[in-house]
Amino acid sequence: MSSDPAQSHRPVGSLGAILKDRRLRLGLSLRETAERARCTKGYLSLLERGKRAMPTADLVARLEGALDMAPGSLAQALTLEATPSVVREELAERREQAEAALQLAALIRGAGPGGLDRAFESGALARLVERISPLQGRAAPGQPVETLLPRAVPLINLVPAGKAAEFTDLGYPARVADRYVSAPELGDPDAFAARITGDSMEPEYREGDVVIFSPARDVRDGMDCFARLEPDSEMTFKRVYFERGTGGEELIRLQPLNPRYAPRVEPRENVAGLYPAVSVTRRVGLG
Repeated sequence: MSSDPAQSHRPVGSLGAILKDRRLRLGLSLRETAERARCTKGYLSLLERGKRAMPTADLVARLEGALDMAPGSLAQALTLEATPSVVREELAERREQAEAALQLAALIRGAGPGGLDRAFESGALARLVERISPLQGRAAPGQPVETLLPRAVPLINLVPAGKAAEFTDLGYPARVADRYVSAPELGDPDAFAARITGDSMEPEYREGDVVIFSPARDVRDGMDCFARLEPDSEMTFKRVYFERGTGGEELIRLQPLNPRYAPRVEPRENVAGLYPAVSVTRRVGLG
């Protein structure tokens, strides 16, 4: 193994950028590196450009050996790329805030007599405070700043033909998903999103729309809700109405907005969960 001191540092950045930078530092061509790692030159090229899925753990180990890197050197890059983009953005913001806090601490320690007053008058103090807490000025009196941060909401049916996310013991979708959407100013930690399929909720909702649902919201008559039905764990999106049967039993009518579809009436005990819609996002150009 090389004694290159750069190996003692954990890699920062995308996997592709790290691989390319290390390869060029060693003066290796794509072909030479691919031969060393026992993979194709084309695959390695795509990997460096970020246009290929993450490699297997075995190939990662071979790449580390081919590029004379310490075992496990690429673990951070792999973990970072598997992290949702909204989480990566928040981590980057936290790093920026931490750096600004260190600069502020250094400014206070070295200010000397009148130093803080001069920093205040020049605007340097205000700029550092803004970097540490850029949302503070937008918060209402007594409002926690964290409530202004976009929440990463799991999209539970990213693959149209796939199975939706599992539900927790509390009846809410699990918070881990393959993809997340941003929900500014939504404070519900159990909120989730689903992509509309079919046309039963037209004209108000179209196929492809992404609707965010909040289990924390109270369900009222006439709300549009994500409904989870038992005993088969069926899931649907409909407008809900609370009714009574001829014997006084509680019923829930699941009403499509498209008049071409008939409503469905279920006994209350068959409805395991109702989660109100709180926002909808539509891609431009869907008609």
